Amino acid sequence: MDVAALRPARRSGIAPERIARRRRAVACWLLALAGLVLAMVVLGGVTRLHHAGLSIVDWRPLVGALPPFGEEAWQALFAAYKRFPEYQEINRGMTLDEFKGIFWLEYAHRLLGRIVGIVFILPFLWFLIRRAFDRPLALKVLAIGILGGLQGLLGWYMVQSGLVDRPDVSPYRLAAHLGLAVAIYGCLVWVALGLLMGGTVERVRQASRWRGAVWGATGLVFLTILSGAFVAGNDAGLAYNTFPLMADAIVPPDIFLIEPLWRNFFENVPLVQLDHRLLAMLTALVVIVLWAAALRWLGPTPARVALHAATGAVLGQFVLGIVTLLTFVPVPLGAAHQVGAMAVFTAILVALRLLYPVRATPSPAPPSGP
Repeated sequence: MDVAALRPARRSGIAPERIARRRRAVACWLLALAGLVLAMVVLGGVTRLHHAGLSIVDWRPLVGALPPFGEEAWQALFAAYKRFPEYQEINRGMTLDEFKGIFWLEYAHRLLGRIVGIVFILPFLWFLIRRAFDRPLALKVLAIGILGGLQGLLGWYMVQSGLVDRPDVSPYRLAAHLGLAVAIYGCLVWVALGLLMGGTVERVRQASRWRGAVWGATGLVFLTILSGAFVAGNDAGLAYNTFPLMADAIVPPDIFLIEPLWRNFFENVPLVQLDHRLLAMLTALVVIVLWAAALRWLGPTPARVALHAATGAVLGQFVLGIVTLLTFVPVPLGAAHQVGAMAVFTAILVALRLLYPVRATPSPAPPSGP
């Protein structure tokens, strides 16, 4: 065991084994939260694929946790839905039973968000009372919790964009909503891994150079995920369902039809899909090159194992993306593609975290009382 990691424990009078157990408990809680956030991302994708996200047209954080009871309540919800563009322009003539099908998906997504909030708040207060946090760790976890609260507000801000003029949410708000979810997930995994690593330091030759390269790959994975959100937000996956050509060309026509020019990258279907294809290919290439370099120069470290996993994940994700496109984005494949994106992000993030030395943190203060 690292001697430096023991010194704070001796000063506080808490046995090192007890400190290790507390850190593991906090880490397991953070990883459980990360798993719930991952489930939120996937369920949100399924909700989007079923076009169910606009079925609940108001936001009631507390009262809305209860589902409708009785025929009268269902009719009231359905009548509210009929007032908005999605019903009037797309789903006119929908039956109540059909409405229930999309309602339950969006309800499950929102309910899971509330569950995430409870799973954060109650254990956080418990660990705080038990003084399982030192001050820096408490502030980090609190900041993640605040981001989670902002994510709920951002989700409703996104839904509102589909309740005004057009029966679809803004791709910009959809990308922001997904991006923040991925960022929260990444923060949870990062902090949890730091706790599990304890006071150990992995010795990696030229670690700073490796960290820069893996940071670049991580940013590229994140950017590719965001570009996928713009594909979803513009329904661009339902066009140009061939590979590698688009409309019998490498670069499809009409990629710069919108003024000003920059909007084409986010709103013009052919360019949005082309961007995602190019970013996916670049991401796969970068991860493979990084992995090949690791085989030669990194040595047999846990970080290299994580890069093995990242390479396998990115290759599987690339193939899955092509199959999903060629089959016109069926819901199971679309959901699997989103899971694959998070798998790539997780593997590359773990590799990055393992390249950072973990300093021994001060032990939590002993609990008050007998």
